[in-house]
Amino acid sequence: MPPTRTTKPDVLIIGASASGLMCAIEAAKRGRNVTVLDHANKAGKKILMSGGGRCNFTNLEISPENYISQNPHFCKSALSRYTQWDFIAMVDSHHIPWHERDEGKLFCNESAKDILDMLLGECHKNRVDIQLDCEIQTVKNDSQGFIVKTSSGNYKTKSLVVASGGLSIPKMCATPFGYRLAEQFGHTILPTRAGLVPFTLQPQDKDRFAALSGVSVDSVVSNSRASFKGSMLFTHRGLSGPAILQISSYWQSGEKISINLWPETNLADDLKQAQKRRPNSRLKTVLTERLPKRLLAALFEQNELEKPLQELSQQAMQVIADRLQQWELLPAGTEGYRTAEVTIGGVNTDELSSKTMESKKQQGLYFIGEVVDVAGWLGGYNFQWAWSSGWCAGQVV
Repeated sequence: MPPTRTTKPDVLIIGASASGLMCAIEAAKRGRNVTVLDHANKAGKKILMSGGGRCNFTNLEISPENYISQNPHFCKSALSRYTQWDFIAMVDSHHIPWHERDEGKLFCNESAKDILDMLLGECHKNRVDIQLDCEIQTVKNDSQGFIVKTSSGNYKTKSLVVASGGLSIPKMCATPFGYRLAEQFGHTILPTRAGLVPFTLQPQDKDRFAALSGVSVDSVVSNSRASFKGSMLFTHRGLSGPAILQISSYWQSGEKISINLWPETNLADDLKQAQKRRPNSRLKTVLTERLPKRLLAALFEQNELEKPLQELSQQAMQVIADRLQQWELLPAGTEGYRTAEVTIGGVNTDELSSKTMESKKQQGLYFIGEVVDVAGWLGGYNFQWAWSSGWCAGQVV
């Protein structure tokens, strides 16, 4: 039996992810011999499915406040050294048409494939070797570097970059591999949970709102730590939509959320004004100017909605306003990693260099992207973290 071949790239990257491909491009541009390994059958699977297939690749307004981490300062260096403007310039240089949606979110006009093709094209131009369907069997190190045994042969390198992602969306081949490897080299893994994920409802609420599946309303959703304005979508399992996904990253099990279904104005005042102008109008006439009839039917008794405004006392109007503007709901849980867009937690940033992403525990070992304890808001922030962290590691590996 012939001996297993050993390839010796200067840089070995585990994960053909957004951060992994960016790191590969940058390292190769410096003349480094780079190999990328991935156990999936395609590179950049998450890129292709993101943004409804249009890839929300960054945001015009990037700030450390848009990220969740035990160390909120860690992301500052990378985000300032490789900014959203740098990535936009890269997209523009490849003549990829894009557009802005609400709150600075940038999307491809045509397809997320444009972003992946750009990254793969840059890898090809810079002679990056990408090996797919490659299972990592063992990773060891000695005085000469890292020895990685895989289903495609053995690799030896002095710079090993872990860009294997988190646990979100297992059908996209997500695994805990990166966390296990980090622990192998003495790193602490901060507790992980699903972020940017829909809520499930308690049985009684699920029955109550079952008929609302597909209904979307403007809202402000809050808890004691955060508040987000955006649409909220009722689903056959629970609640989704941008406002819900955002607050889910700040939610703890057993905690209530507060939902304002009448944002912008004070509903009690609006009802008082309407009572003066059109006292004979029914309550539902005023409320259906902003809210769907089906939602009102789930929140109110029919006889309440049929009441003329002139019959409502100020106290009654305040009760109605509180029900719609301070609706407290206790989610049963979340849909978990199956539909989560990001993983909260991960490799402890206190054990990494914020400038290079290198491990403080093991020379030559780097962690980038979602495997690190940095998780962004909805809106292109997680891709920007991938580009920025990958770029930073690519400058030094």
